[in-house]
Amino acid sequence: MERDMLKASVFVGTSVDGFIARSDGALDWLPDDAEEHGYEAFMASVDVLVIGRNTYDTVLGFGTWPYGAKPVVVLTHRPLPSPLPAGAQVESLAASPAEVVATLEARGFRHAYVDGGIVVQQFLQAGLIQTLTITRIPRLIGSGIPLFGALPQDVILRHVRTTQYPSGLVSSVYAIDA
Repeated sequence: MERDMLKASVFVGTSVDGFIARSDGALDWLPDDAEEHGYEAFMASVDVLVIGRNTYDTVLGFGTWPYGAKPVVVLTHRPLPSPLPAGAQVESLAASPAEVVATLEARGFRHAYVDGGIVVQQFLQAGLIQTLTITRIPRLIGSGIPLFGALPQDVILRHVRTTQYPSGLVSSVYAIDA
């Protein structure tokens, strides 16, 4: 019997020059009043999040836990700070992307939201991302943490759709065919 395969997707905002955060991790350049641009529908489609430790620490600084009761797996070798945010289902895991996918599949998860610069890069390098949604923010920040890093080979993307929003955000969805 064939096992259910986990779909891993990325949904991320970048500056037009390709950065997901300033060099110190700051997100102060993101618009406060951005209209809904597909994030809510995307979040409704995922049943688990896989994020990096730096992303987790950034999210903790938001004040309100943004993921509700969705399970969150934080990839880290360091202990997570306690207490956990109220209502959050968070666990840490120190594993390769392939081991993470196998673990989540074994638990019955079907669609993972992969987030965090290093984690996205590792999953791309391992060939484990099926969908990329990249929303470009109409701002150049000059330097920072890039979305993409070195890859062992080209990753061929198939354009699915692009949507432009009144605020100037431009969101493109790409499929990665194995």
